[in-house]
Amino acid sequence: MKNKLYYQFAGSCFLLVFVFLTYVVKFYPQWLQGFDTQLTNLVRGPYPDWHPFYLTVTKLGNPSMIIALTIFLVALLLLTKRYLEGIWLSAGFVIVAGIVNPLIKHAIYRQRPTLEHLVTETSYSFPSGHSATSMVVFGTLIFILPGIVKSKYWRLALQILLGLLILLIGCSRIYLGVHFPSDILAGFLLSLSWLCFTYPYYDERRFIWRFQGKQR
Repeated sequence: MKNKLYYQFAGSCFLLVFVFLTYVVKFYPQWLQGFDTQLTNLVRGPYPDWHPFYLTVTKLGNPSMIIALTIFLVALLLLTKRYLEGIWLSAGFVIVAGIVNPLIKHAIYRQRPTLEHLVTETSYSFPSGHSATSMVVFGTLIFILPGIVKSKYWRLALQILLGLLILLIGCSRIYLGVHFPSDILAGFLLSLSWLCFTYPYYDERRFIWRFQGKQR
């Protein structure tokens, strides 16, 4: 893949920023007070008028919803003989959302904001599971759409919608009072690093499998 180095460089940058942010949250959380406060005030500006909207949006990133959606998407990809797409999606979901993110939560054990919580959460705050999961699932779809949707117009429209959905799910967690903006940013960075590191290998293997007739 000719752009492999660019993706690896981008993945390295995302990972380095994530590691730095994790270090700051663990040892110097006061450095982030201004950043978190300003962005929280910005997102919660229309509070409480947007309660119904954000309560609906955040459900799209809830564990039960995202697990069911991922299973459906993987099954659909496998049934349409897009085996590598299904493997990449399921691997990202299991590794990032199911293993790495929870382990980091327990290693950092950051308490959630003291704001009123509009939804019930019992786990630690950093990094945001909703953000990491939505980015790895919907982000994977953004990457694989060019090989599935032939129309450039519809492909771009779907990619923009998926991007907005990822952003809104992250914002919903801030609005609902259960995450700091730095939690959301960390979740995004973690999944983006995975996507950028693994995409070139997926793309190379997909070309080989298609040439060998193993998949569409």
